[in-house]
Amino acid sequence: MAKKSSNKTKAKAKYSKETYTYWYESMLLMRRFEEKAGQLYGQQKIRGFCHLYIGQEACASGAITALEKDDKWITAYRDHAHPLGLGTDPGAVMAELFGKATGTTKGKGGSMHIFDKEVNFMGGHGIVGAQVPMGLGIGFAEKYRGTKNLCICHMGDGAVRQGAVHEAFNLAMLYKAPVIFVIENNGYAMGTAVKRSSNVDDLSTIGESYDMPSFPVDGMNVEAIHEAVAEAAERARKGDGPTLLEFRTYRYKGHSMSDPQKYRTREEVEEYKQRDPIEQVKKTILDNNILTEDEIDAINKKVKKQVDEAVKFAEESPWPDGQDAFKDVYVQEDYPFVME
Repeated sequence: MAKKSSNKTKAKAKYSKETYTYWYESMLLMRRFEEKAGQLYGQQKIRGFCHLYIGQEACASGAITALEKDDKWITAYRDHAHPLGLGTDPGAVMAELFGKATGTTKGKGGSMHIFDKEVNFMGGHGIVGAQVPMGLGIGFAEKYRGTKNLCICHMGDGAVRQGAVHEAFNLAMLYKAPVIFVIENNGYAMGTAVKRSSNVDDLSTIGESYDMPSFPVDGMNVEAIHEAVAEAAERARKGDGPTLLEFRTYRYKGHSMSDPQKYRTREEVEEYKQRDPIEQVKKTILDNNILTEDEIDAINKKVKKQVDEAVKFAEESPWPDGQDAFKDVYVQEDYPFVME
């Protein structure tokens, strides 16, 4: 069980004002967006599956500041926060949750399938572990083209039991593909604790079977995530291949909106809330006079306005035309290859 952090110790700043401001604002946007999505789900304005990222915000924000804009991203179905942090319009994400035509995938994907090629977000994926071999393929494509770009591939702790994940790890090391594999270990695969589903509960050691550099990371600390991802990115860009990072994080809400959360105690949830990633960053900002209370308040108001506008945009957007169900299913291309 994680230890509570002391609020009496003054937190030291290690990064720039711009970085801390981004971390606070982006994580707050993720948190408020998800809180609103949960509320709207209860009102049946959002339907289908919906998996919230509340508590895990540092996993996305810390990684974003450590990477470059041309790097590629792919994740599982808990996928609202990553594109928000990368710069996707919150209105387009919210519209997708509503199933509207103005959504990121024209209302066809819903909560589990947010995509935005403009920010190199290669999507959330609903099949457990399916994004991992895709992430390998994306990273290999960058190597094949001779770029210095990489792919960061997020997965949940439940995905590491999938065979495709281990096949991807093996090939990634064989090809020295520029991929950062991230396990967002929030302790539970749906309602099953890691210790009840895996003989190896230190998930950071799984990559060692493939001689892959593998490290545990405090997933509630955005600075720790930034540093771990930056180191992994340096290895990838030098041609040294992939890294496996286990972000030890926690979700404050259930696996999905239908989860009654009977498998864990209130005390456990409250203990992790004492290490809230947003509050940690806010404390560092205030302890080091990076921003004033008034500036923090201005960010809070800005984020609230963004979320309110996103909801208004989604509610006022049109539903997809029925005929659009037949569009974007197949892509016809003229391939430059000649089969003999």
